[in-house]
Amino acid sequence: MPHTVPPAAWRMLALSVAAQAAGAMLVSTPAYLIPLLHLHRGLTLAEAGLFAAAPNFGTVFTLVLWGALADRYGERWVIAGGLTLTAGFALLAAVATGYPLLGAALLLGGAASVSSNAASGRVVAGWFPRSRRGLAMGIRQMAQPLGVAIAAVIVPPLAGHFGIPAPFVVAAVLTALLAAACAVGITDPPRPPATAEPAPNPYRGNGFLARIHVISALLVVPQFTLATFGLVWLITGPGWAPGVAGAVVAASQAVGALGRIAVGHLSDKVGSRVRVLRWVAVSGVVVMLALAAADALHWPVASGIVLIAAATVSVADNGLAFTSVAEAAGPGWSGKALGVQNTGQFLVAAAVGPGIGALVAAVGYPITFGLVALTPLASIPLVPPADQHAG
Repeated sequence: MPHTVPPAAWRMLALSVAAQAAGAMLVSTPAYLIPLLHLHRGLTLAEAGLFAAAPNFGTVFTLVLWGALADRYGERWVIAGGLTLTAGFALLAAVATGYPLLGAALLLGGAASVSSNAASGRVVAGWFPRSRRGLAMGIRQMAQPLGVAIAAVIVPPLAGHFGIPAPFVVAAVLTALLAAACAVGITDPPRPPATAEPAPNPYRGNGFLARIHVISALLVVPQFTLATFGLVWLITGPGWAPGVAGAVVAASQAVGALGRIAVGHLSDKVGSRVRVLRWVAVSGVVVMLALAAADALHWPVASGIVLIAAATVSVADNGLAFTSVAEAAGPGWSGKALGVQNTGQFLVAAAVGPGIGALVAAVGYPITFGLVALTPLASIPLVPPADQHAG
C-alpha cells in the first residue's frame, strides 16, 4: 500500500472507534454500578467486583474465535454481527430478574461485544500504511477509554434515577444503531493475493509476540484497577461527591484517550513501538506509587489529579502493543494474533474485579495501589529490544 492514506481509511477508522467504544461502554457499565450494589444493595466489594468482571470474563471465550472469523470471512460482518448480538444481550441484562441472570447476560454481552476488538484492529492495520499506523491505531485505541468515559458519565445518574436496567437499554440502542452503520459503512481492507502456501506462523522462531502478549497482560492490571475501582475509591476514600467523582473518572478516561493518540504518533516519529512501550511501563510504576502516596497522605485534591495522570498512563500501552502485534503477525495471522492479545488482557481484567476488590478489603487502597505498581515493574525487562515486521 502506498504511504498516502486513502480517504476511505478515515471512515473505517471512525466506524471502528465508534463500534469498539459502544462495546466498551457495555463492558464498563457494571463497574459504575459498584457504588449502588455495594453501598445501597449490600453486596461486598468483592461480589460487586465479580459483576464488574463478568463481561471481561465472557470475552476470554470468544476473542480468538472472532479474530479467526475476521481472518477467514472479513471484518465487516464480524463487527456488525457481533454488535447485533451485543444489543440483544444488553436488552437481556435490562430485563433480567435476579443477579444470576444479570451476570449471565453480562458475560454473554462481553463475549459478543469484543467482535470489534480484533476485527477493527485488522481494519486499521489493513487500510493505513506503516508510516501512519501508530497514529491510526492510537486513535482506534481511544475507543476503550471513550466508552469507559461515557459509562462513567451516564451510568450512575441513569441507574440512580431509573434503576439498574436503564443504562443497559441505552447500551442496547447504541450498539444496534452502530451495527447497522458498520454493516453499511465498513469495507474490508485490501488483502494480498491468495497463494497456495499458508501464511507462516509468526509464533515460531522467536518470542516477540509472546513477550508483547505477556507485557500487555501485566499492564492491564493498573488499567482495570483504576477503571473498576476509581469511582468507588474517590467516593469512599478521599470522600468526593458521587457526581464530582464520576466527572473526574470521565475526564481521566478522556485524557487517556488523547494519550493513546499521542503515544501512537510518538512511536511513528521515533520509528519504534517497543521503545515507547518501555517508557510507558516505567511511567506506570511511577504513577501507581504516586496514587498510593496521595491516598495514604489523605490529599483529596492531589488524589484526583494523580488519578487522571495514572489513568492516562495505564491505557497508553494498548495502541502500541496492538500495532506491534498486527505488524509482527502480518495479514494472514493478525486476526488470530490480536484475538490472543485480547484474550490475555481480558483474562487478567476478569481477575482484577474480584481479586483487587478482596485485596482492598484486606489491606486498603494505598497498599493495594502500591502492590499494583509491581505489574508494570515486572513488564519492563520483558520489552523486546526492537520491533518485528512480518514479511
